[in-house]
Parts: sequence; C-alpha cells; structure tokens
Amino acid sequence: MSERGRADHDGAVAETIRSLYRALGDRAAFDAHLASDITIWESDAPDLIDGVSGLDALRDERAGRARAADSAAPAWVAPEDIRVDRWDDAAVARFVLRAHYPDREDETFRVTDVLTAVGGRWLIVHHHAERHPHPHP
Repeated sequence: MSERGRADHDGAVAETIRSLYRALGDRAAFDAHLASDITIWESDAPDLIDGVSGLDALRDERAGRARAADSAAPAWVAPEDIRVDRWDDAAVARFVLRAHYPDREDETFRVTDVLTAVGGRWLIVHHHAERHPHPHP
C-alpha cells in the first residue's frame, strides 16, 4: 500500500458512490449509504449540515424552491471520473457529479466523500459538493 492508500477506482467504494446516485429520489435507499451523523457541505447551504435530519431540511427547502421556480428535476444524475483511495476501514472518493437536463445545459459538481467501513458496508461520513463553474466534458 502506498502512502496515499490503495487505489480502489472500480471496487466497493466506487460502487457505493454509483449505488448512492442510482438511489436518488428514494430517500430511504439513498440514506442507507449515509452515516446517521454525516456532515455535509453543499453549494446551496450556508452552513455545515449535521446528520440526516439536517439533510432532510435542505431537501425540503430545495423542493420548495423548485416548485416556486417551476423547475424540473434532472432527468438523471451520475458520478463521473471516480477516484478512490482506501486505508483499512477508511476511504476518500473524489468525482464529478453530472446532473442532466433534457431542456438545458448539464450542471456539474465537484464532490469529495469520506467513507468508513461499517458491518461490511461503506458509509459516507462526510460529503462536500460544490457547483463546478464549467461543464465537465
């Protein structure tokens, strides 16, 4: 194992990230990938979010803004260019998240997730996402 950790680009950690976004829209399935005490930095949230209950508040706020703006949800969301390093029961995943809209330009986000192994599964304990100012090719 190198000092940076063992690469795991197509292993269990990367599959956890892919599975997370396949579950988008199903809160229970999505949240099954998250530690209950997760911390979250999001582009549209002014403060650090604590726990899944804090995430639920942000989700509800976003849904209200979307209804007010009459904006459609993305047709799909997918992680791209996943890079993972692992150390025993800890991992860091970095990737670009693409939100595709059929009627407008895609949105992209730079994401870093910190994960820990719990009971044979990888759970996200910290999530940091920021809107990427330029679409990823």
